[in-house]
Amino acid sequence: MSSNNLEPKDVISNMTDNNIDVVDLRFTDLFGTWQHFSIPSTELTEEFFKSGIGFDGSSIRGFQEIHESDMLLIPDAKTSFIDPVLTIPTLAIICDIYDPTNFQPYSRDPRYVAKKANNYLVESNIADTSFWGPEAEFFIFDDVKYESTPYSSYYAIDSNEGWWKSGANLDPNLGSQIQAKRGYSPVPPVDSFQDVRSDMMLNLIAAGVPVEAHHHEVASAGQSEIDLRYDTMMNTSDNLLKYKYIVRMIARQHGLTATFMPKPIFEDNGSGMHVHQSLWKNGKNVFYDKNGYAQLSDIALYYIGGLLKHAPALLAFAAPTTNSYRRLVPGFEAPVNLAYSMRNRSAICRLPVISKSESATRIEFRAPDPTCNPYLTCAAMLMAGLDGIENQIDPGNALDKDLYNLPAEEVAEISQVPGSLAEVLNELEKNHDFLLKADVFTPDLIENYISYKRDNEVDAIRLRTHPHEFNLYFDS
Repeated sequence: MSSNNLEPKDVISNMTDNNIDVVDLRFTDLFGTWQHFSIPSTELTEEFFKSGIGFDGSSIRGFQEIHESDMLLIPDAKTSFIDPVLTIPTLAIICDIYDPTNFQPYSRDPRYVAKKANNYLVESNIADTSFWGPEAEFFIFDDVKYESTPYSSYYAIDSNEGWWKSGANLDPNLGSQIQAKRGYSPVPPVDSFQDVRSDMMLNLIAAGVPVEAHHHEVASAGQSEIDLRYDTMMNTSDNLLKYKYIVRMIARQHGLTATFMPKPIFEDNGSGMHVHQSLWKNGKNVFYDKNGYAQLSDIALYYIGGLLKHAPALLAFAAPTTNSYRRLVPGFEAPVNLAYSMRNRSAICRLPVISKSESATRIEFRAPDPTCNPYLTCAAMLMAGLDGIENQIDPGNALDKDLYNLPAEEVAEISQVPGSLAEVLNELEKNHDFLLKADVFTPDLIENYISYKRDNEVDAIRLRTHPHEFNLYFDS
C-alpha cells in the first residue's frame, strides 16, 4: 500500500530540492477524465494550498452552468509526485474542487464522493478500511483514424501485431501476428510490446504507483494489462488516473497510441477493469471465514448480495459508455451473468482462490471497464455492498459451472447484465436510494450524470447512421 503524509511545506521543499520549474494542478471531471492547469513553481506557496486557484466550471463536462461558473481547485499535498514523462521538470498535484461562495467541497467532485463513501464505511462500524485492486486493460495501436460528420463516418485501426496483417506487405512482414482471442501472455517476439509495457511500468513506479505485473492480454493487436497493487479507495482511484495518463504518454513517446476504449475491435475480446475488493476492521479481513464457501464470511456474502441486486444501476457508473455494451456480450469472456462463483470467470462476481490466506480473500467484480470514473465507481460498489450487509441481502446459491455453455432453460433462470447504456441509466434512475445514504451521492449529481449521458452519448449514437447499415440496407 502506498503511504504519503506530505504536508505543504514538504511538497515545496521537495520541489526546490529537485529543481522543479512547473507545477501541474490536476483534477477529474464528472466522467473520470483528468484536466489540468500549470503554474510556475514560484507560485506554489503554503498559502496556495489554502487559497487554491480559480477555474471555469462551466467549461468542464458535468459541472456548472455558465451563470455559476466560478470554482476553486485546492491542491492535496499528499498526492504530489514528480511527473516522470514530461521533458520539463514538473511536479503534479491532484486537487479537490471547492465552491468559492461558501468554501465547501463541491458535491459533484468525484474525489469528494469517494471521501464521503469511505466516511460512511467507517461510521457504519462494519469496517474501517476498504481495499481495491483494479485490473485495467488497454490496446496499443500503430495507427488510428476516425471521423464522424453528417455525411461521413468511419474508423480505421492499424496494428502490425493484428491478425489481419498476417498477409500484408510490411517490407518485410516478420510474421508472429496474434490471432483473435490468442494473445494471453506469449513471450516475445509474438508479444511485440514487452519493452513498451516495461517502460510504462517503470514510469508508473517512478510516479509512486505500485505495480505487481504486466502482460499481454487475450485480444490481438496489442491488448495489454498492467496490474496495480491494491490500496485504499482514494489511493487506488488517484493511481488509476496516473495509470491512464502514463500509459498514453509512454505509448506516444514510442510512436504508438493507447486506448482504454472497451471494444475497439469487432469479434475479439474487449478491455475490462475487474475490481478486487475487501473490507477490513482493526487489521482483520471481515470477508474471511476459513470455513465459509470460498473462505467467505456471511458479511462477504451479503456484500455480494448487494452487488448483484444493484448491478444494473451500478453499471451506469462502472460500464459508462455505449461502447461498454459491445464488450458485455456472450462469447468474449465478459461477465454477462448476474451470479457469483468460486474461480469462475463467467460470473459477474468471481471469488479468486489463489491463496488460502486471510489477506488474499476478496471479491472480484468483473463488469467495470477502464472508461469509468474510478472514484464514482468504487464509491457506488462500496455503497451497494454495504447496503447488502445492512439489509442481509441473500445472494442465492453460487453457480459453479461454465455459465457460457448452459442449456437454454438454465440460462433463462439467470439474470443477465442489461444490454445498453440507455438501460442502465434507466436502472440508475429507478434505483439509487442506496447511493444517497449519508449524502454520499446527491440527487443533483445523479440527475446531472444521467441527463448528460442521455443527451450526449445515448442519443448521439441512437440518432446517427451507422456505417454498417450501408452494408445491410443500401440496396434494399
